[in-house]
Amino acid sequence: MVAIARIEKLGGTPVAKAPEPDMGHAIIPKERYVSPGFMRLEWERMWTKVWLVGCREEEIPETGDYITTDIGPESLLIVRGEDGKARTFYNVCNHRGNQVKFDKTGNSRTLQCAYHFWEYDLTGRLVNIPDEQDFTQGCPRDQLSLKTVRTDTWGGFVWFNLNPDGESLRDYLGIIPAHLDAYGFEDMPMVMNVTIEWDCNWKTSVDAFNEVYHTSCIHPELTYLHDDINLQIDLYERHSRYLIPFEVPSPRLGELTEVPEIIAADMRAIGMDPARFRGRVAEIRRAFQLQKRATADETGYDYGRLGDDQLSDDYHYFIFPNVTMNIFADRLLMFRQRPHESDPGRMYYDVSIMIRQPRGAARPPVPDHEHMKHGERSLGLVLDQDSVNLPHIQKGMRSSSYKGLWISNQERRIRHMHETLMNYISV
Repeated sequence: MVAIARIEKLGGTPVAKAPEPDMGHAIIPKERYVSPGFMRLEWERMWTKVWLVGCREEEIPETGDYITTDIGPESLLIVRGEDGKARTFYNVCNHRGNQVKFDKTGNSRTLQCAYHFWEYDLTGRLVNIPDEQDFTQGCPRDQLSLKTVRTDTWGGFVWFNLNPDGESLRDYLGIIPAHLDAYGFEDMPMVMNVTIEWDCNWKTSVDAFNEVYHTSCIHPELTYLHDDINLQIDLYERHSRYLIPFEVPSPRLGELTEVPEIIAADMRAIGMDPARFRGRVAEIRRAFQLQKRATADETGYDYGRLGDDQLSDDYHYFIFPNVTMNIFADRLLMFRQRPHESDPGRMYYDVSIMIRQPRGAARPPVPDHEHMKHGERSLGLVLDQDSVNLPHIQKGMRSSSYKGLWISNQERRIRHMHETLMNYISV
C-alpha cells in the first residue's frame, strides 16, 4: 500500500499532522442519541453556549433584509441594519409573545409584530406602541426592546451565540480561519439551499459524515474516485478534519489498468483527454493538479492561495457541534445538522452548496430555500445512500439489546466529537 504524497508548492491550508489524543475505547452510550433527558442537557449546557451558523451573508445583502432560523426550541431573527451590520434577535415580541416575523425571508425598514403592531427598528429598539398611554405601568424601552443575541461573521456566514458572555467567534473557531481563509468562502455564491427533516438524532447525521469506514460498503462507486485508506485525520481542540485524496482509486481495488469512468469524467471537465493519458492510474491525481494549475488563467479561476493537493482533494472539516464542510477547489458542500425542538429521534439537515466563479462571471441569484421531508425527492446518489440507513439506526438504538457505539480507529472523529460534547455536558 503506497502512501499518497502531499505536494504543497504554493502555500495553502496547513497539512501538518496533529498529535493524536488518547481518548480510550469505551462504548459511547446510546442514551446520548435517544434520551429526552440528555437532549435537555445538550440544550442547556451546549447549544446555548456555542457559536452556530445562522445564514449566508448574501441572504441578507441589503438594509432591512432579514431571515429567520431555528435552533432547538428557539426562533432567531437575523437582520441587516442601516449601518451594514448583521444583528440577531430572539424572534419574539415582548408584548404578548408573538413571533415578530413568521416568514423565512423578507425586507422591512422596521420590524413590526403582526398582532398589535408593536414596532422595533433594525437595531431591535422598541420605537412604537399603539395606545401606549393605556399601559399604566409604563413601557420601559430597555426592558421591552427585542432581546439581542451575540452575532459575528466569518467566511461569508453570519454566526450567532445564545451565550451573552463567553469567548469570541475567532477564539471559538480556533485553527479554522487560518486553515480555510485561503478558499475565500465569502466570494463563493450559494447555488443550493435545502432543509430536509430526518428521523434520527442530530448526532446520527454528524457521525455519518465524520468517517469513511462506510465508503466501500454503501458508496462502492466512490472507491474508484478517492483513497479511503491513505487519508489523514486530525483532531483539534474542538474541531476535526480529514484530508482525502481524490482522483485516485482506493487501494482496496488493487492496481487498475484502465481509467475509471468516474475519474475520466472529472478529467474531461478540466480539458484532459483520458484516452491520451500515459501513465499509471495512480498518477492521474498529480496530472489533474498540474492541469488545473496550468489552465487557471485560461479558465479564469483563481487558485493562487491554494496548495496543489487542494486542486484535487476533499479537505473535509467538522466545526463543532454541527457544521460539516466538504471543501474542493471549486465548491463547498456544507451540511448543518440542527436538533429537533423536542424529539431526540428527529432533526433538520441543511444542505448548501457554494461555488467558485471564474473572473468576470455574474453572481447568480440567491436560491430559494427549499424545505422537505426525507424521501420526497432525491438529493443525488451519494446523499441518498447516506440517508437511507439513518432512521433504521435511530430505531435500532432504541432496542434494549443495544448498549452503544463500538468505535474503530477509522471512526475516531466520532469519538472526538463526543469528547468535546461531554466537556460541555459535564460542567
